[in-house]
Amino acid sequence: KSDQATHVFAVEDGAQALDFLFAQGDYAQRAGEAAPRLVLLDLMVPKVNGLEVLRQIRANDETKTIPVVMLTSSQEDRDIADSYEGGVNSYMVKPLDFEEFVRCIATIHEYWLRCNRLPR
Repeated sequence: KSDQATHVFAVEDGAQALDFLFAQGDYAQRAGEAAPRLVLLDLMVPKVNGLEVLRQIRANDETKTIPVVMLTSSQEDRDIADSYEGGVNSYMVKPLDFEEFVRCIATIHEYWLRCNRLPR
């Protein structure tokens, strides 16, 4: 609702995330479309966990420069360290309060999609 020019695509699990990002499977029609400008990723997604999705994003020349924000409920030091070692750009713990969550998403949107500049 905050920005009509921002298109948000949500998927159910890590396998769908990979299919979407790499334009394969149910998302093969995306071939040739621009890569996402930002990926919000949860550690605890089903089928393929968030760290594996991150690893595959960073291993591919087409996707390795896409900013990835880990937005998850885990506050575990090991999860934070593993995420940064895997190449995440930012690690944020999901607020439990809905209004705080909305502010968090607005902050992510403002910084990563308005202020941050990416390589072309």
